[in-house]
Amino acid sequence: MQKSMRLPRKSVLVVSAFLGGVIFTSCAAVQPSLNQELSQSDRLANEAPAAAMSESMPSPQAETAPIPSRGRPQLIKKAAMTVIVDSVSQSIDAVSQIINQNQGDLIGLNERQPTQENARHVASMTLRVPQNSLETTLKELAKLGAVNNRNITAEDVGDRLVDFQARLTNFRQTEANLQKIMDRSGSIKDVLSVSQELSNVRQSIEQIDAQLKSLQNQVAYSTITLNLEAAVSSTSPQPALGSQIQETWNQSTNSLGLFTVSLLKLGIWFLVYSPLWLIVAAGIYGWMRWRRTQTPESAQSE
Repeated sequence: MQKSMRLPRKSVLVVSAFLGGVIFTSCAAVQPSLNQELSQSDRLANEAPAAAMSESMPSPQAETAPIPSRGRPQLIKKAAMTVIVDSVSQSIDAVSQIINQNQGDLIGLNERQPTQENARHVASMTLRVPQNSLETTLKELAKLGAVNNRNITAEDVGDRLVDFQARLTNFRQTEANLQKIMDRSGSIKDVLSVSQELSNVRQSIEQIDAQLKSLQNQVAYSTITLNLEAAVSSTSPQPALGSQIQETWNQSTNSLGLFTVSLLKLGIWFLVYSPLWLIVAAGIYGWMRWRRTQTPESAQSE
């Protein structure tokens, strides 16, 4: 009986040891899996805010995305400049050379010579140069003397150019449609009506085209108003003695010539009217003789 009871105890111990080993191994196996799950959950928890931040923050590609470029502004540039120079006449020649070098044109010139003492010799010039040569031309003009003032203005007419081009395209499309209608056969009344409308459309096309070309020309070429003033006021110097004698001689001979011409003219007038003067003189002479004859007769009668 005792032998039979020991056997079960040994078996119980063996079973207990086996079960303990199984439990230990299972715990050991479960621990890494739990650690792996915990680490994975922590990683996901850490990645979630990072993902949210990455979604909220703009990407570098979005920051460096190119901004659509706008067209170049269509500017009408005008400049005005006043330059004090030593010689206005020489400066005008220099300006002409500068304009020719920059492929420009001289539009207008107004030169005023001094007529009084302490008056300045001035000149006003209107120039036209290509817009890309405006700055170069102004720099070269400034070298002529001392710049008194300088002014540059610019007006953007890009919207007006786009508007004219769009209107011109629409009118030309209308012209083409009206021309197709004209080509079709129809009554005389309809043809005349379409012809009148086509004439109005073509007139509008010519007006808009002229305005468009004028704006494009003003954009392509800039206008410069240049004022030149003499540095020193002009005074009349005292002429030399020889010049005074020569001037007096010229004035006297001129006066003698004018007097001689006047006498000749007077003689011609007397010659032309001489018959009339003779008639008048004969009448006066006859009246005087008749007066004399009447006087003795009146004396005898008394």
